[in-house]
Amino acid sequence: MQRPLLRIILGFTAAAMLAAAVFFIARKPDNAVFPGISGPEASTTVSRNVPVEWKQYDHAAPGAMAILLTNPDSSWLGLAHGLKTIGVPFRITTDVKTALQHKVVMVYPTISGKVLNQESLQALAAFPREGGTLIGFDVAGGGLEPVFGFSETGSDRSRMALHIDTNQAVTAEFTDPRERIIPLNGSKRSGDDMGVVSYSQPRFPPLATYDNGAAAILHRAVGKGHAYAIGLDIGFFLLKGYNNRQQGIARSYVNDFEPALDVLLRLLRNIYRQGEPDAVTLGTVPQAKSLSVILTHDIDYTESVRNALVYAQHEKQSGISATHFIQTKYIRDWNDDVFFKPELVDTIDRIAALGMEIASHSVSHSRVFSKFELGSGREQYPQYQPFVRDAEHTENGTVLGELRVSRFLLGHLTKGGDPVSFRPGHLQNPFSLPQALEASGFRYSSSVTANTALTHLPFRLAYGRETKAQTAIYEFPITIEDEHKPKLGDRLPQALAVADRVSRYGGLYVVLIHPNVLDHKLDFQKRLVAALKNRAWFGSLRDFGAWWTARDQITWQVQYEGRRRTLLLESPQPISDLVLQLPKHYRLVKTTPETVTTPSAGSSLLISKITGPLKLEFETAGAAP
Repeated sequence: MQRPLLRIILGFTAAAMLAAAVFFIARKPDNAVFPGISGPEASTTVSRNVPVEWKQYDHAAPGAMAILLTNPDSSWLGLAHGLKTIGVPFRITTDVKTALQHKVVMVYPTISGKVLNQESLQALAAFPREGGTLIGFDVAGGGLEPVFGFSETGSDRSRMALHIDTNQAVTAEFTDPRERIIPLNGSKRSGDDMGVVSYSQPRFPPLATYDNGAAAILHRAVGKGHAYAIGLDIGFFLLKGYNNRQQGIARSYVNDFEPALDVLLRLLRNIYRQGEPDAVTLGTVPQAKSLSVILTHDIDYTESVRNALVYAQHEKQSGISATHFIQTKYIRDWNDDVFFKPELVDTIDRIAALGMEIASHSVSHSRVFSKFELGSGREQYPQYQPFVRDAEHTENGTVLGELRVSRFLLGHLTKGGDPVSFRPGHLQNPFSLPQALEASGFRYSSSVTANTALTHLPFRLAYGRETKAQTAIYEFPITIEDEHKPKLGDRLPQALAVADRVSRYGGLYVVLIHPNVLDHKLDFQKRLVAALKNRAWFGSLRDFGAWWTARDQITWQVQYEGRRRTLLLESPQPISDLVLQLPKHYRLVKTTPETVTTPSAGSSLLISKITGPLKLEFETAGAAP
């Protein structure tokens, strides 16, 4: 009698447990209400998708690179954002005579008799002979084949990679294997494969070839001038990376070195410096350091809350700031229990008091955030209740709801201020995210990995992750994260090796550590900071984002008078610790207004602070232009 009774009891127990589980999954979500708190009150309106005009980038700056735009309906916006990132001054124009007033002229996206008349083609052909540098994309006729040194042009969509010859001056720095071979298309063929142009019968060894050996980039020295023919659309390629549309091009997902876009931008910068004797470019790291390091923590688990304070205490002791992305989890669902409670707010305040940035990590941390509808822009706490039912289903969630409500709660309830940085759970990246971030009051995003963005440098985001319109949001991609195997504490040597490779050209190194445990992860952070502290700049995403945004708005030009050069620099926003990369023959004699300047590595100059117009006067060893 006891055994049947036991079976009956166990059966009822199992049934009760199953019913409870079903009830938990099916019932309405719980939410921890902060009494009397409701908001945000104001609605959010996302701007319309308005294409940016190329004229916005037409700055008449002597000494800048000129981009002669032969088709405004092209991917020129990617080229503009990329050149801003790498710090090359440029102007965009559709007038050939205006372009040829500069020493370096890039013709984009094509050179042919269909887009340029005979007079313009002849003027471009003569430009290298007169000492100028001509960079042509998709040179498809117009009689300029002899100028660039090839016979015919062919198109191809099957090419997988670009192989760079490092035996020329402008490519000699690309010594890393990942820099010498640039992937162009993924192994799985699709309708979005990037087409390229090859140049047959080159008169000189190509600067780069495709994987089939065909010439991809040509260089021909013409007296003191240069002619470069480039067979891939760099603007289009940049947008593939920046828009997180690389579709299998990346050689790895994260924790590795993927400099595809950076190599092409550095190549353009090198060509510009070669052709413009008075080239002045902007450094990419504050304080003349070799690397920008941003430590970030994703707090999206109950046990992470208390641990985050320990990481913050180490950061404070190390004299650095970091970014703590907080999930405002007030809904009990499949993911986890509620942990955004008053006691968490106290912990967040303690983290903020240590000098750390408090940022948003969404409300729901949904694995399908990328599929969320945009939303109404009127979502409010506590009525906004996204419910994660399982890994593939989330109910009542919207992109604007995740942004608006998380930002409101963190800004209203904590002492960290209104968040300006955002990272989605699981790096889910909706196409509406850039414009939704801008409309919601955010300024900075860290939503992709550096490997899938194909770059270890920041970049400006386009509207809808498309090609025509831009937003004011900047992306800071993640280089190192803690979820891949082996465990984080066992791969410090590999992480430092990546840092070494990125630091060779002043790259960005964002580290993502979930504070769900201490032990090996905290030890990794301590050893990483100790190893990089002397040569890297450390700061929060908010701090670096403000610096980068101010840098992105700087305009500058060089004026000539005999052996005297005057650099006129305009910074709409104050900026500190900016590096200028100068020609080797420049010697600073005066700054107006007076400011602290410090020579740094090579021919660079560190400027302590810029608060408006700045004039720097130099003497040169070379002759006047």
